[in-house]
Amino acid sequence: MGEEFEGLKKGGGASWSEFEFGRRLALQASSVIAGGIGAASLIDISKAAAASKSSTIKIGYVSPQTGALADFAGPDKYVLAAIKNTGVFKKGMTIGKTKYHFEIIVKDTQSESNVAVQVTQQLIAAGVDLVLVTSAPETTIPVATTCEQAHVPCLSTVVPWEAYWGGFSGTSITAEGGAGGTGPKYNSMFFFGLPQFAGTFIPMVQRVQAMTNCNSYFAEMFPNDADGNAFAGGWAPTVNAIYPNKFNFYSGQNGYTDLSSSYSTMIEAFKTNGPNGGQCDLYINCPLPPDFQTFWTQAKQMDWTPTIATVAKVMLFPSDAYALGELSNNITTDAWFTPYTAYKSSLNGISAENFCATYQRQHKTQWVQSMGSSYSLFEVAIEALKTVKNPHDRAALGEALQHVNYSGICGPINMNLHSKDPMLASPATGIGIISPVGVQWKPGSSSLVGGAKYPWSQYVVDNSLNKDVKVNGTLEPTNS
Repeated sequence: MGEEFEGLKKGGGASWSEFEFGRRLALQASSVIAGGIGAASLIDISKAAAASKSSTIKIGYVSPQTGALADFAGPDKYVLAAIKNTGVFKKGMTIGKTKYHFEIIVKDTQSESNVAVQVTQQLIAAGVDLVLVTSAPETTIPVATTCEQAHVPCLSTVVPWEAYWGGFSGTSITAEGGAGGTGPKYNSMFFFGLPQFAGTFIPMVQRVQAMTNCNSYFAEMFPNDADGNAFAGGWAPTVNAIYPNKFNFYSGQNGYTDLSSSYSTMIEAFKTNGPNGGQCDLYINCPLPPDFQTFWTQAKQMDWTPTIATVAKVMLFPSDAYALGELSNNITTDAWFTPYTAYKSSLNGISAENFCATYQRQHKTQWVQSMGSSYSLFEVAIEALKTVKNPHDRAALGEALQHVNYSGICGPINMNLHSKDPMLASPATGIGIISPVGVQWKPGSSSLVGGAKYPWSQYVVDNSLNKDVKVNGTLEPTNS
């Protein structure tokens, strides 16, 4: 597949919309800071905490435990209990000649960006040495930029790197789609971006094309919101950079209003804007979950049946699949963490499979992929702390985070990887790329993780970007 990524090296992988989304969130965060404690006061508080001789390392953990994004944080209690039960968090760690113990302070953003800023200010006021934050740009970017202004180390995940990068002043996206300008000093992140979305979805699309001889027209369903505008601006240029002259894109229905009740006009357009007035056989989206449920139900009723549906932002969690029932069958999305790999925790050696199976057994509910990335936040934190002389030294810890290179429950994470493969290389120092895989929703089976059968489960059907993850399902057209 390497030759297919030459387009990224030569230019054209535009991701400006994701970047501008991050910039807007950062500006919103700054206005909340200005109306609260204030950046200067936060820096003074951080300096005072940094001068502390305390033998306690305080870690703030921020996630959307309630509100619209709460599915991301569903496993938080299990993850935090698992972390606290590992040897290093139970017994502490020695740095220099001092034995340090850990205190983890948990905060809920309520899925609101302004609350994310407020709870981060509370953590800084409490003297945390490090903030860990997960789940969607609306959560991660306000937290990360607040920490940067206060000179407090912060580690983020589950945020496209382009949006994250746009949150900091002095940054830009280059003509080649890379990270330009001077990045943050106290912040790091691991996840992926639009090139990895394309590198996950397009191989599946091409395989289905070979099976069915379907056309190459994508129907784009991108709403007029932050994520939708980001995909609307970046999807087609990114795909064209990696797979030049392979696909056509119908964008005439982008910019619709969130939480619409009728999509009949959109569906009719998708049925007639393919080749020669026929339908678009390919489908890409990033809507709100309730909007996708309404749209997909109406599409079925109106007999628009795209050959393959590749979806972002929705269908990440079992609750999405359960809501659609039979209409979930063979819908395709991405997965950044699964149990179907040999990856193990760097903290206690538990395998990804056992980690998920234990969650299912204890909580009587299905594993979700965000549990892996949340766990890895703490793994990365410990790797960084191993290399500093003083855990209260904000600058040293911030720099240490930007150079972590290890393998854990989400696989290898290198915050400063120099690689000729643009799908793996760090766009900038302090950005680690996780390689996702392609999954489809299918009826559950007792042969899956933990022997538990659920109504609907994710099956790995394509591992083009990550051969460490086992394929355990057969790629099929969404509609045949």
